[in-house]
Amino acid sequence: MKVVLLAGGYGSRISEESQFKPKPMIEIGGMPILWHIMKEYAHFGFTEFIICAGYKQEYIKQWFANYFLYNSDVTFDFRDNKNDMIVHKSHCEPWQVTVVDTGYNTMTGGRIKRIQKYVGNEPFLLTYGDGVCDVDIAKLVEFHKSHGKIATLTAVKLAQDKGILDIGGDNAVKSFREKNISDGATINAGYMVLQPEVFDYLDGDDCVFERKPLETLAKEGELMSYIHEGFWQCMDNIREKNMLEKLLVNNAAPWMKWDRDIPKNF
Repeated sequence: MKVVLLAGGYGSRISEESQFKPKPMIEIGGMPILWHIMKEYAHFGFTEFIICAGYKQEYIKQWFANYFLYNSDVTFDFRDNKNDMIVHKSHCEPWQVTVVDTGYNTMTGGRIKRIQKYVGNEPFLLTYGDGVCDVDIAKLVEFHKSHGKIATLTAVKLAQDKGILDIGGDNAVKSFREKNISDGATINAGYMVLQPEVFDYLDGDDCVFERKPLETLAKEGELMSYIHEGFWQCMDNIREKNMLEKLLVNNAAPWMKWDRDIPKNF
């Protein structure tokens, strides 16, 4: 099952750093938050990624182009007018990463629609490139398979400005809307599992996935929620970035379930 990561937005609320790079490439603990999210999925065996890039998409491509080199033991041989490079050992994860330029101003639904050919006719995982979580992705996928609906999203109860969910007793999402300032309800945390039929609900670059597509799926009874009571945190501003950094420094980051330490000075 492929993992689709939305990484094309501007990140205007964290402009102190996003003016230089896409928000998903802003570092916590010396590595982009996007890398942390990919490590989460890889921990559960999902290692094929499709990145929906847009704003400063060249930065993401350059980063991954250099990642193998910077995490390998290498000999450069310039003798006898040669320019040979010998890779002795690589410390990279066994990932396949497809970075797709989905447009500068494209909305979330439009970005997903643009990568349809890379996903193919199979279920896929989807999340945003700016939030970390300790959700059990294996159980999330198992739950999705059990109910037979088109879409499952992970729901958490946090008072933040994300999409509001009205969830019934059977975990079916009855309605979906954007949050009002006074709300304190269950929100969409991303970490979704989607059937390929979801592409039929998407049309054009102006399509906002969190509006008409999810609202329609909810009305049709095709949107289910996986309730997560553990850790989830997005990185919308410098305060939230610093909070995530502090968790890493104190070795208390709930999303870090993998064994390998974060590479330094990359």
